[in-house]
Amino acid sequence: MKRIYELSRELGVSSKKIIEILSGLGVTVKSSLSSVGEEEEFMVRSTIEAENKVEVSKETKKEEIEKVEVENKDLQKENATKVAIKEAPELATKEKETEVIEEPKVEEKKILYISDGMTPREIAQKINVKESEVIKKLIKLKTLATINQALNISLIESVVKEFGYEPKLKEEESLTFEETEVENVADLQPRPPIVTVMGHVDHGKTTLLDKIQKTKIASKEFRGITQKIGAYQVEINGKKITFIDTPGHEAFTAMRARGANVTDIVILVVAADDGVKPQTIEAIQHAKAAGVQIMVAINKIDKPGAQPEKIMQQLTEYGLIPEEWGGKTIFVKVSAKTGEGIDELLEMILLLAEIMEYKANPKTLARGLVLEAKLEKNRGPVATVLIQKGTLRVGDFVCVGAASGKVRALINDRGKRLKEAGPSTPVEILGINMVPEAGDSLIAVKSDKEAKLMAEKMLNRKKELQIQRMKKPTLSCFVQGTDLSEVKELKLILKADSQGSLEAILTSLAKIKEENVTISILSSGTGGISESDVMLASASQAIIIGFNVRPSNTALKLASEEGIDIRTYRVIYDLIEDISKAIKGLLPPKYEETILGRAEVRQTFKVPKIGLVAGCYVVDGKVTRDAKVRVLRDNVIIHEGELSSLKRFKDDVKEVNQGYECGISIKDFHDIKENDIFEIYKLVEVAC
Repeated sequence: MKRIYELSRELGVSSKKIIEILSGLGVTVKSSLSSVGEEEEFMVRSTIEAENKVEVSKETKKEEIEKVEVENKDLQKENATKVAIKEAPELATKEKETEVIEEPKVEEKKILYISDGMTPREIAQKINVKESEVIKKLIKLKTLATINQALNISLIESVVKEFGYEPKLKEEESLTFEETEVENVADLQPRPPIVTVMGHVDHGKTTLLDKIQKTKIASKEFRGITQKIGAYQVEINGKKITFIDTPGHEAFTAMRARGANVTDIVILVVAADDGVKPQTIEAIQHAKAAGVQIMVAINKIDKPGAQPEKIMQQLTEYGLIPEEWGGKTIFVKVSAKTGEGIDELLEMILLLAEIMEYKANPKTLARGLVLEAKLEKNRGPVATVLIQKGTLRVGDFVCVGAASGKVRALINDRGKRLKEAGPSTPVEILGINMVPEAGDSLIAVKSDKEAKLMAEKMLNRKKELQIQRMKKPTLSCFVQGTDLSEVKELKLILKADSQGSLEAILTSLAKIKEENVTISILSSGTGGISESDVMLASASQAIIIGFNVRPSNTALKLASEEGIDIRTYRVIYDLIEDISKAIKGLLPPKYEETILGRAEVRQTFKVPKIGLVAGCYVVDGKVTRDAKVRVLRDNVIIHEGELSSLKRFKDDVKEVNQGYECGISIKDFHDIKENDIFEIYKLVEVAC
């Protein structure tokens, strides 16, 4: 018995080819890990040998045919010259006749060069019409906009077409920010797969990465790895694998939120003695939202309480079904401590890379992505870059986000200076004029002038993107400005106070049916709305729905910065009704909560005639007497109401600012405990 991938190595063909041959012979196999018997192996070998013989005979026949064709062409040329001498007068008269015939004139379309973020006023000036005419066309397209409002590129194209122009993106922008050059398939070559390791805390991610480094790099290098630059390569059987060393799925998603989807494969590390945990589930959700391949490494199999079969069973609930159970996910049992299974894990990565056929063109100018950047005392601005396509060489002029310069040095993960770096190679670059941001693009150009000009455009582009970031999809504006025939997807992230509530919401949402609209639940769970939820929403253009829960302070600030719409509800029918109205375009204007401040309960007192009074410390913003209050316990809402009194010492006051203590009592609510949070807010109507 042999596995398919072992047989493919012997025969020098791909695993995919062997699977195709077997399926053609009526033998069903699940994947490259499947085993084949002696009969199947003989059939495969015979088929490949026969194909090779046919190819050889085809080549010899091709040579013979080519010889005959050459001889025929020579004869045809001789005959053609004889005929041409005889028919020359007739051809001359025909040419004169053809000259007389006039072809009908084709009206050329008027081309208008456009750019992302143009305003109705700018469009009106370009096509020489009144601004009101542009606004009318926008209303026709079911979009309300002011004359100075920045529009997205698809909307600009639609408006320009309404006026009879053919929209065309400016060449300088298309060359800078989009991949306009057509790839020559012949130039594409296999590249190393790019791998990110994710999972729950203490499940052994760092230990696993360290073990891979020591066994595959440190043993070959004197005194181990010289330096760690956020990414590194290992080599197995002459083939390389690139690992990205990230702190977790938050950083992974943060880069994707900036438009940087750099990973090919995610290795999900799960401890065999612990099982699936909240961060494991989050890692699965983030990897699936990114659309990357997932492999599972069941770690700590050397421990006495290890139950790998139980882990495999748990992960089937999240759509990760092992290949041996009929699924498509590769599972590998490893021990980061002893090194058991490490070689098999690396082999499986290479096998998956072979099946997926990751390729890039090394012959073009380099394109890459900044993983991290810093300012060093002796070396100046240093950026760790992962080359995605092309080849970066010492002496190349580069634009790295808003930075630019000439590459003075390329340093790999072992501290060795390189002359060039090809696709999937992580390197440190020296020579740029400022520190770029993680997630920025690296683009190699032909001159210093071009690099500086591009860096300036990148800076302007960043400002535009910051404005656009504040215009993420909202529930109120979901169907505005879209073609009614266009299929839209409403992406939601659901958080609830209990599993029962969550299941009830999911069941109700599944019943909502609307033509041309699909509801996609990217993530669902219990507990407060976290920073990780906001990052996933930002990366996936999603809306966050909370039922009886609230966002943490950091999540609230991040949502404000990223322009993420967070909707919180206390009644399930209101939640379902709002989503139903949103997909029909009937949702009334949103009343946005303006959070004024937060106060933490430090102590409680019973006061005669007043009742329970909470001694609070204002940790953020301010508390005002006329505002509404929400009581949070572990980020879960336990009451919403109004203040009945606000005191500073014995005096009634209108407001108390951050950093001061105060006494707060809440109307018709007395279940106040120490460490509760009072969230003070007002409702303000907002337009789309």
